[in-house]
Amino acid sequence: MTNEEHFHKLERMYLSAPINEFYSPSVSISRGQAIIQTEVKPEFFHAAGSLHGSVYFKLLDDAAFFAVNSLVKDFFVLTVSFNIYLTRPVSKGVLVARGQVVSRSPNYFVAESVLTVKEKEVARGSGSFLRSRIELAGVENYK
Repeated sequence: MTNEEHFHKLERMYLSAPINEFYSPSVSISRGQAIIQTEVKPEFFHAAGSLHGSVYFKLLDDAAFFAVNSLVKDFFVLTVSFNIYLTRPVSKGVLVARGQVVSRSPNYFVAESVLTVKEKEVARGSGSFLRSRIELAGVENYK
């Protein structure tokens, strides 16, 4: 399997996840990088009328996770830890999360991601990821 085939399978797998019916994201995966985008919706808001922290986390983690899994063709990776920094409130626009791998060994990876709206940073995160024992070939939507 080529890298491009692997990236497209990961993109299809991501988009088919039931949670993404709610977020309606788009995704683009390349070697060691991933970009996730979604439009801000009022359904994403906390009681004070701006983006809930869980949305920041989801997009930052997803971008970093898929940047890592782009480098692992045989197994699903797992998020071991993830730290986020919320730097601006958001109430409208298109959220763009860019993830990139910054360190790797055979089974352990570190990735960072930045979340922007109109090219202004609104949050950033970094996480560690491990290669799991779950074979990608066995994941239903990795086709």
